[in-house]
Parts: sequence; C-alpha cells; structure tokens
Amino acid sequence: MKQEIKITVPTQWSAISLKTYLNLQRDLEVYGENEEGYIACLMHHLCDFDVKFIKQLDTDTFGKIKGDLVGFMNNTDLSLQRVIQIDGVEYGFEPNLSKIAYGAYLDITKYDVFRIDENWAKIMSILYRPITKKNGSLYQIKDYDANIDGDKFSELGMDIHWGAYFFFVRLLMGLPS
Repeated sequence: MKQEIKITVPTQWSAISLKTYLNLQRDLEVYGENEEGYIACLMHHLCDFDVKFIKQLDTDTFGKIKGDLVGFMNNTDLSLQRVIQIDGVEYGFEPNLSKIAYGAYLDITKYDVFRIDENWAKIMSILYRPITKKNGSLYQIKDYDANIDGDKFSELGMDIHWGAYFFFVRLLMGLPS
C-alpha cells in the first residue's frame, strides 16, 4: 500500500527560525563529511521530514529537494534589516553603533566569539530594541536597560539573523588591519 507524504521544502532563509538552525547545526556536527547523513539531517530539520522515508523517495524528488535546500543555504547575500516586527512590536537595530550604550557594549563583548550560536539570540536582543520614536526611515530605540531576552529572537527567520551577522562581517572586513 502506497502512502502519500507531503514535504514542504523551504527555499529561503526566512522560513528557518534561529531555533531550528541551531538544532540543525548541533546534529550536523555528528555527520562530518558524510554527505548522505548531511542531506538526511537537512531534510529532517528544514523540511520536518521523517528520515525513515528518505530511501522511499524516487531519485528525481530526492535530487530536487537536495538541490533546493543546498541552493538557498548557499545564499549569503542577505542585508541588514534595520526594522523588524516581533509580536506586533517594531524593533530597530542599534541606529548608531559608535554611540552604543556602554552596558550594551559590555554585554555583547562578554561572549567569547561573535558567531551564530546559542548566545546569538541574546546578542540580537541587545542590538534590536523596541522603537520609541519614528520619522520616516529614522527612528529611536528604547534605552538599553540590560534586560536580555533572547527567546523572542529565537523564532525569527534566519534572514534577519544572517543579515545582522553579515553586517558585522562586512564592517570588520572593511576596517584596516
């Protein structure tokens, strides 16, 4: 008896939450260079697909899913989103990093490495704060109060996280050594 399986394949980073991405990264460490395990892990985490069904897929379907996943994952051309929405509230990225509150600076730098890991949502909650005043594309954000709440940022799409991360990567690459 045949069983029909519906597979939803994401085609952009906005469909993948930080929480899902971090779970994927933890599992991918197990597979190392094993391509079959790597693709099975991608399908499980990103498509919410039970890996026991992978070998039942025809080669065309498997190849298309693999191509779609690998294709969007290689897209690193994501821009900083200065204003985002979380639960109906507008949050703005720190508008002037040269004048960031000293407490915010200290809280960000207490993390050993600047990378997307289990601390990233906390860093995002420092960099993005509720907008208190807005005029066109200009805005002010809530003063930093050391209230670090990364939970709400763990459900945001990776397009937002990668945009912020690559903003800093590009900034650092442009600085003289």
